[in-house]
Amino acid sequence: MSDDRICVGSISGAYGVHGEVRIKSFCAEPTAIADYGPLMSEDGTKSISLTLLRPIKNGFSVRIDGVGTKEDADALKGVKLFVDRDALPTLPDDEYYHTDLVGLTVLDTGGQELGKVHAVHNHGASDVLEVRLPGSSATALLPFTLEAVPTVDLASGRIIADPPEGVFPE
Repeated sequence: MSDDRICVGSISGAYGVHGEVRIKSFCAEPTAIADYGPLMSEDGTKSISLTLLRPIKNGFSVRIDGVGTKEDADALKGVKLFVDRDALPTLPDDEYYHTDLVGLTVLDTGGQELGKVHAVHNHGASDVLEVRLPGSSATALLPFTLEAVPTVDLASGRIIADPPEGVFPE
């Protein structure tokens, strides 16, 4: 997948029997997923034009051009929806796209490597960085707050962290 595209949502399957599709939006403003024009599949081979119909539990009911039956909608289940990075708004200095954080090296304030960002999670309160420990498959969950993560340097590919006690093993 190209770094020039960002995943903004995914198709969860059919919604009803008339070709409507259930989608999950990963946008900060969930309805913005419809503002980016045609979306693309992960491999870039499908262009997907959608119209939001109504909010539903965990997403939206949408109409996708060319999808008219429940079977057509079910066939799209699991498709991730991407948009060109250029179509997304520029973020303020203290905000980041999750995809830009994944893979960054995490260092403590003394310069010792704590691991690499494996994923970014948000369970309602705030973002949490899942950091894979060096030489291990184990991970630690680091709160993505200004106090715990004072510096994010995308250009050098690193994060400086001052983690709360007990987040990383001694």
